[in-house]
Amino acid sequence: MSKTDLFIIPVAPVRRQPAPASAGKAAPGGIRLGILDNSKGNADHLLAMLVENVRATFPVSSVLTLRKSSAATRADDNVLAELAANADFVVSAMAD
Repeated sequence: MSKTDLFIIPVAPVRRQPAPASAGKAAPGGIRLGILDNSKGNADHLLAMLVENVRATFPVSSVLTLRKSSAATRADDNVLAELAANADFVVSAMAD
């Protein structure tokens, strides 16, 4: 490093906010898990393993699995509306 080198490393302040009282706690009957399969090869296998691990870790009351018609397009509005209405959390993944 020469005397003319100047490095500026910006550091943003971290704002700490208290977690909501419900953070990290599942609903009494368990979480409603939504799964959005993007239709790529092996995504269904990856998502099935994820569901299995979530069930082993958290109480799960239901799992809603929906699949996009194509990995190249966005999810239909009906699919997104159904997930929004029937899931507390939604996971989507792609795999090959």
